Amino acid sequence: MEQFGGRYGEDVFRPEQAGEGERIDFGALAYDAITMARLRALGAGPGWRCLDVGAGTGTVSRRLLAEAGVTSVLAVDRDVRFLSERPLPGLDVLETDVTAPDFDPGRFRLVHARFVLMHLPGHDRLITRLAELVEPGGVLVLSDAVDLTSGLPDAVTPGTPYTAVMRAMWQGLRDTIGTDVGWVPSYPHLLRGAGLRPVAAEIHVPPLLPGSPISRFWADTWQRSRAAMLATGLVDDAAVDAATRYLDSDECAALSAGMLTVWGRKPGEAGQEATDPTTGPVSSG
Repeated sequence: MEQFGGRYGEDVFRPEQAGEGERIDFGALAYDAITMARLRALGAGPGWRCLDVGAGTGTVSRRLLAEAGVTSVLAVDRDVRFLSERPLPGLDVLETDVTAPDFDPGRFRLVHARFVLMHLPGHDRLITRLAELVEPGGVLVLSDAVDLTSGLPDAVTPGTPYTAVMRAMWQGLRDTIGTDVGWVPSYPHLLRGAGLRPVAAEIHVPPLLPGSPISRFWADTWQRSRAAMLATGLVDDAAVDAATRYLDSDECAALSAGMLTVWGRKPGEAGQEATDPTTGPVSSG
């Protein structure tokens, strides 16, 4: 039974907290190129109406418009202060809660959500709902974190300041706001259960290098979730500080959490072109 009572953006990672936009952007620097390569390979381009769920600072939304040349993007978040700072033609912003029963912004060629669903309850229902927002022939693309060290024997993942604090972070976030990355590997099954065909997946693990965007992202994330981490009893302040120093040193030899991306297409109506799950439209022969 779920025991948490908090929410992302309220109990941790509050958007009004100084530096929160920069923390999100460090994550974008680590993952945006991978995300955009996948979206473009799936065919995102002119004529596409796109929905970006939990859009954060809007880096993916803006790159879809500027680089892929999509027709429009509706960027949705519970707090849109970062999205509203830099208006862009074709970018519409909607402040709303995607878990609300009446969330129904229309139908889109692309529905995308990255690092969103892992923080929310009701995973099956949300994936089914997002799949319903995809127009026939369109694609749903979901990305979330996978913890590559949890559950592995110590011989495979020897204890380091980094691994100890990461484990405390995941536990603290789960206790506080319900973050659960344990179910993320079931994405392919859930997308298929939502009626999407075909379904495919890939994983990206960015390198932990001193001063790299992902290293700075984790250091900032630990600072903002420190209270939740300490409450687990797994680490203390000294351990968090030691892990931060370790992460920014040449001694760091650890495996970052990965980003699992899963996508599936909604079957098109009769006469529509067939699609390949990795490259987009193909001849129907």
